[in-house]
Formats: sequence, C-alpha cells, structure tokens
Amino acid sequence: MSTKQEKIQQMLDMQKKFIENEQKNGFDAKKYYTPESGSVLDGYIDTYDELAVDVMNDAHGERGSKR
Repeated sequence: MSTKQEKIQQMLDMQKKFIENEQKNGFDAKKYYTPESGSVLDGYIDTYDELAVDVMNDAHGERGSKR
C-alpha cells in the first residue's frame, strides 16, 4: 500500500497531466465525465476520488479522529 505522501504525489501528477491536457485541448465536460477508452481522462475521476478518500482516511488515522 502506498504511503499518504505517495498518494498525494500521485494526485499532484494526475492534476498536472489534467492541466496540460486542458491547456492543449481545452475543457470538454462530456470528455471529462465520459472519456474515451485510453484517453488521458479515462479512469481519472474514479482514481482521483479513490486516492482522495484514502488520503483523508490516512489523515484521520494519524490523528485518531473519525469521519
């Protein structure tokens, strides 16, 4: 399992690729929410959300708090 910092770095790398793609191709909500297989955005939302929840759970675990 990745550490919290590795997950955060993965999220930052994903954001960088997203921004590069957006600047090059513009933003298309349809392509964002229903991306073509193999595109930069394919699986982006699910993977990013999963990482964000993992990071949040890791942070709560470190502090001993509950969500």
